[in-house]
Amino acid sequence: MAIKVAPSILSSDFGRLAEEIAAVDKAGADYIHLDVMDGRFVPNITFGPPIVKKIKHASLKPYDMHLMIVEPEKFIDAFADARKGDDGKPLNPDDLIVVHQEATPHVHRAVQMVKATGLRPGVSINPATAIETVYDIMSDIDLLLLMTVNPGFGGQKYIERVERKIEAARTFIDKEGLSVEIEVDGGVNEVTVKRAYDAGATVFVAGNYVFGGDYAERIESLRRAVES
Repeated sequence: MAIKVAPSILSSDFGRLAEEIAAVDKAGADYIHLDVMDGRFVPNITFGPPIVKKIKHASLKPYDMHLMIVEPEKFIDAFADARKGDDGKPLNPDDLIVVHQEATPHVHRAVQMVKATGLRPGVSINPATAIETVYDIMSDIDLLLLMTVNPGFGGQKYIERVERKIEAARTFIDKEGLSVEIEVDGGVNEVTVKRAYDAGATVFVAGNYVFGGDYAERIESLRRAVES
């Protein structure tokens, strides 16, 4: 099964953000991963809808907007609007808005709000959150993001025990006949990508690894690793 690589712009040069996004697009990225942090749900602050709007034309690849924010319902429409063209339609209807199961008491409502924008919904859970907590929402989403580090900062070590959740999610998705992508985020490199892939993941967020070398070579090395 072919994998998808989603470079995380958290590790890019923020002074050249649009150029960095265009560069990883050209280097072979499948998704552009945007880490949105509010300083409350996670101990870091990044950017909001105005920045997304400024960089919306940097790539027409799907933007994977990962909202690590409390009460994401308040901002879903704003992030969707930030990726609309002058005609009011999404630049790419395959864009994703991913909310955290832990960040809202009404994850189903948040997912329905994403759907109403015309974009694809996803749900994420932290390393210590049980996989069973998202089974009831799985049939309503397009992507399940399993954090393989505690969210907030790049460059952290991959948490191997999350692989048990990847395996459980893959078993559930296949048994139910769902077309949900399993994405992992955190500590992804040429070694851990193979472990997560063997467990059942198909989309890989890589920040420090991709931006720490030649972008095209690093992206291709992740693809080679799962084929070995």
